[in-house]
Amino acid sequence: MSKLWGGRFTKETNKLVEEFTASITFDKKLVAEDIEGSIAHAKMLGECGIIPIEDAEAIIGGLQKISEMAANNEIEFLIKDEDIHMNIEKKLIELIGPVGGKLHTGRSRNDQVATDMHLYLRNKTGELIELVGMVQEAIIGKAEQHIETLIPGYTHLQRAQPVSFAHHLMAYFWMFERDKERLTDSLKRVNWMPLGAGALAGTTFPIDRELTAGLLGFETIYPNSMDAVSDRDFILEFLSIGSIMMTHISRLSEELIIWSSQEFSFIELDDSFCTGSSIMPQKKNPDVPELLRGKTGRVYGNLVGLLTVLKGLPLAYNKDLQEDKEGMFDTVETLEGSLKLLAPMIETMKVNGDVMRRALNEDFSNATDIADYLAAKGMPFREAHEVIGKIVLYCIQTNKYLLDLTMDEYRSFSELFYGDIYKILAPEHVAGARNSYGGTSPEQVVNQIAFAKGLLG
Repeated sequence: MSKLWGGRFTKETNKLVEEFTASITFDKKLVAEDIEGSIAHAKMLGECGIIPIEDAEAIIGGLQKISEMAANNEIEFLIKDEDIHMNIEKKLIELIGPVGGKLHTGRSRNDQVATDMHLYLRNKTGELIELVGMVQEAIIGKAEQHIETLIPGYTHLQRAQPVSFAHHLMAYFWMFERDKERLTDSLKRVNWMPLGAGALAGTTFPIDRELTAGLLGFETIYPNSMDAVSDRDFILEFLSIGSIMMTHISRLSEELIIWSSQEFSFIELDDSFCTGSSIMPQKKNPDVPELLRGKTGRVYGNLVGLLTVLKGLPLAYNKDLQEDKEGMFDTVETLEGSLKLLAPMIETMKVNGDVMRRALNEDFSNATDIADYLAAKGMPFREAHEVIGKIVLYCIQTNKYLLDLTMDEYRSFSELFYGDIYKILAPEHVAGARNSYGGTSPEQVVNQIAFAKGLLG
C-alpha cells in the first residue's frame, strides 16, 4: 500500500474519497510549524533514549533539508499523501531512508496537527498585534494634526455636539487597543502544548513532554490528553477576537465612506486607495473601505462555521475537525490585509476642516450649551430644555441658526440671555468647555493622545 497507514487495508482509497478528505491543499500553510514541531519531537525522542541519538540527528538533518526545500518552493505536495504531516514524513523517508519512519514514534497526527495550529496561531497573533499597533500609530499621527479641527459629533446619525476631529479618531484608537489586549490575553491559551497526547490517551513510550514544551516555547502542557487533541477553543477565541476587530474596522470604514461622499466632503481619500467607474468618469469610489466593510461578513462566517462544527462533537478527535483550518487561515489573511491597508489609508487621507467647520455653522449642535447657560443662571434644567426647544423651533420656522438670532430675539424667550451667549455658542467654545476627563476639549485631547502614545511605547 502507498499509504503510510495502509497496513490494515486491502483496497486502495477511492479517488473521490482521497480528494474529498485530503487537506494538503490548505494545510500546507503549516509546513514551517509542522517541521518545527517534528524537530523538537525528534530531539526529545533521542534525548530520552526512545530512538538512537544518531537516528534523531539524521531525522533532524532531513527535516532541516525539507525546510530549506519548502522555503525555495522545491517540494510538490501531493493529494494522495493527504495532509502536511504525511507529505513531510514521506519526503523525509525518501531523503534519509526507513529511519525517517521513526519520527512518528510516540505521537499521532491528532496531537501533531493540534500542535501545528497552536504554533501557527501563536506566530500570527504576535504579527497581528504589531499590525494593530501600526494602525494605532496612524490614528495618533492624524489626530495630532487635527486637535483644533472641529467636526459635528453625531448620535442616531443626527448632529449632536461639536467635537474635535482628533477626539473622534481617537475613539477608534481605543477600540483597537482593546482588540490588541484581547489578542495578547489569548496567547495564554494559545501557548498550551498538545504534543505527547497521542491519538487521545497518551503514549506507552517514556516521553518527556516538559522537554518538548521547552524546545517549542510552550508555557503550559495540556493535562488531559483527550482535551489536548479535541480542543479548538483557542481557535474559536481567535475567530471571536477577529470578528470584533473587523467590526471596528468596518465601523471606521463606514465613516470614511460617508465622510468622503459629496454630501459630506469632510475628507478625501488618497487616489491610491480609490478606483474609478467604467462608465462615469467623474466618479472616485472608496473601494478599499467598502471592501474592508464587506470582508467583515466572511470573518463572522468563519466564527459561526467553527462553532457549528464543534457543537455536536463527541470526544475525542473527529474528522470534522479538519474544517477548523480554512476559516482560521482566511481570518488571519483577512485581518492582515485589512490592517496593512487601513494604516496608510488613514495616513494619506485629506481632512477638509473648513467644510467641517461650515457644517457646524449650519446646525443646532450648540443647543445644549444654551440650556447649560440658562441652568447656570438659576433656571431649572428641564425648564431651560423647553425654552431651547422653542428657540430651535423658531429658528427652523425663520430659516435661521442660533448664532443668527439677535439679542432681542433671545430675550423674547428669556430675560436671562445677555451678550455673552454668542461666545458660549461658538463651536470652539462648545468643544473647549467639555474639559472633563475623556472630554473633547483641546487640553483633554492632548492628554489623551499623550496617554495613548505612552501605551504604544
